[in-house]
Amino acid sequence: MNETIGVEETVGVTETAHIPQQRGELLLDNAVRYAEERHWDVFPGTWLEAADSRERCSCGNADCASPGAHPTRPDWANQATGSGAAAHRLWSQQPKASILLPTGRTFDALDVPESAGFLALARLERLDLPLGPVTCTPDRRMLFFVLPGAAVKVPDLIRTMGWTPSSIDLVARGEGHYVAAPPTRIGGHGAVQWVRRPTHANRWLPDADELISPLAYACGREAAAERARRA
Repeated sequence: MNETIGVEETVGVTETAHIPQQRGELLLDNAVRYAEERHWDVFPGTWLEAADSRERCSCGNADCASPGAHPTRPDWANQATGSGAAAHRLWSQQPKASILLPTGRTFDALDVPESAGFLALARLERLDLPLGPVTCTPDRRMLFFVLPGAAVKVPDLIRTMGWTPSSIDLVARGEGHYVAAPPTRIGGHGAVQWVRRPTHANRWLPDADELISPLAYACGREAAAERARRA
């Protein structure tokens, strides 16, 4: 089985990789691979268009909150497909469309600040804890893919560790949400990249319980540092 998904979009922990252009064939190929090789549902979102020497979201809203990477229709959840053939058809119709993955189906995502994410990732790797795919977004967020159900239990897990969920910047994305997948470009700032790309070795995702301690600790440390700066 081909496990070369998104090799061009992988960034190392200590170095930043070249951010590729969002070429239509690259989007189509990756969308099909996500569906066929990972059995992830995919659906096409908006894309970036050149306008007045700048890039704007295809939705036409000059103040778009997520330019180039949000659903194009309100029933996006019903549009998502796990069929490689259907994905090929959808991106053939609009080759520039972003690749969006609904959460709460085959995976949830733990969304943290990039600095906290790299700190937690280093600790997780030192402890040899199980890890799934991890992405890094142009707005400096990291998303750790975990088993579905994380969004429901993460708030209680955080409370058990002594924090209130609102006090640290750790968000669990589950049913009703979605994430952008590499090589989607967002807002003209760059592309979503793999920090840990999908491979056969990480096909079986960890439970949120296995990652929450390092992630919450790193987010708590960052929150404390921010409060100290403001004092």
